[in-house]
Amino acid sequence: MEIKNNKLYLGGLSAEDLVEEYDSPLFVYEEDMIRDNYRRLYSSLRYKKKKFLYACKANTNLAIMQILKEEGSGIDAVSPGEVYLALKVGFKPDDILFTGNNVREDEMEFVIKNKVMINADSISQLRKYGKINPNSEVSVRINPEVGVGHHEHVITGGPESKFGVYQSKTEEIKSIAKEFNLRIVGAHMHVGSNFLDINPFLEAVSTLLKAAEKFEDLNFVDFGGGIGVPYKPGDKPLGISDYGARLSEVFEKWCGDYGKELTLMTEDGRYYVAQAGHFLVKVNTIKETPRYKFVGTDSGFNHLVRPALYGSYHEIINASNVEGRKEKVSIAGNVCESGDLFAKNREITKPKEGDILSIENSGAYGSSMASNYNSRPRPAEVLVKGGKSRLIRAREEFEDLLKGQIF
Repeated sequence: MEIKNNKLYLGGLSAEDLVEEYDSPLFVYEEDMIRDNYRRLYSSLRYKKKKFLYACKANTNLAIMQILKEEGSGIDAVSPGEVYLALKVGFKPDDILFTGNNVREDEMEFVIKNKVMINADSISQLRKYGKINPNSEVSVRINPEVGVGHHEHVITGGPESKFGVYQSKTEEIKSIAKEFNLRIVGAHMHVGSNFLDINPFLEAVSTLLKAAEKFEDLNFVDFGGGIGVPYKPGDKPLGISDYGARLSEVFEKWCGDYGKELTLMTEDGRYYVAQAGHFLVKVNTIKETPRYKFVGTDSGFNHLVRPALYGSYHEIINASNVEGRKEKVSIAGNVCESGDLFAKNREITKPKEGDILSIENSGAYGSSMASNYNSRPRPAEVLVKGGKSRLIRAREEFEDLLKGQIF
């Protein structure tokens, strides 16, 4: 991202030109940033026997999954659909870990049929898995009593979380494994999403490793993902070098005590793609009430739901006029809901109808959470690099709204 002639440029192309070519609203991803983020995180861990998975729920665009495959990543899949997409991209079954939640038996059967490792999320699931696929290998997700994240809806550890087998139940896990002759080869955790403080994460690491030491046949320990990115002004990014050094040190020492060098696994998603993504929308309407000045755009929470769902902050740039006199406005979508606001009372360079706004940090949980609410088609997606752009998802048309419907 750069500013030239007071215009926003992405991958060497102006936001305005991209909208002119592909229309709006439009998701734009900078390829170089995705690759750089992966390489930065990977190189931060000095521990040599390591494997990184991409938590593709952040963004399942096949082109983005392909980029991370080229960088050496595997896939963290949370649904059979994500397993299906990963296999279509060309990921090997051994490079995919399936961590479902409240999983149906036919979903497990699909994953087993495709030779993908299952990471059991509950005692119930582990028992069902044992009945379906005895005499096999399995991983187990542990709830390490610690949860972190930017909102209560994304905290995935601790006593209020629905995820994982509580760390105190290791003997029950072993009992079921013995009953069905299962070999526990992986121990896993995921404490939450978008944490910027390493200390709660390391506390969870310690708890997981205490539970993991009770399993004799481990091949890997997966510490999950959740590394955050700074969305708000004043947010301090997590020190990636410190993260890598401290996690490597803790795990290396633990493996020495365990008596075996295991594979260290992580499964970040947001960190790779969030800041690489920009959501371009066009200003259609400007209106005022006694309290607010509303800047109305051609998209809404049907395409970027995070502000409405989590109260999430996204920086918004007037891509047509980046620097100039600021004005406090509320930036609204076109969905028929009062809560359809991207920002309330936000200062941006004074917008006018026809301007292009860029909603930043939209590469993660933007397009992947988009819907057809209000019967609006979903946006196109474009990859940019070195002054060139490539369409990587076509804009939906009205006819796409009929798919699957019978009348």
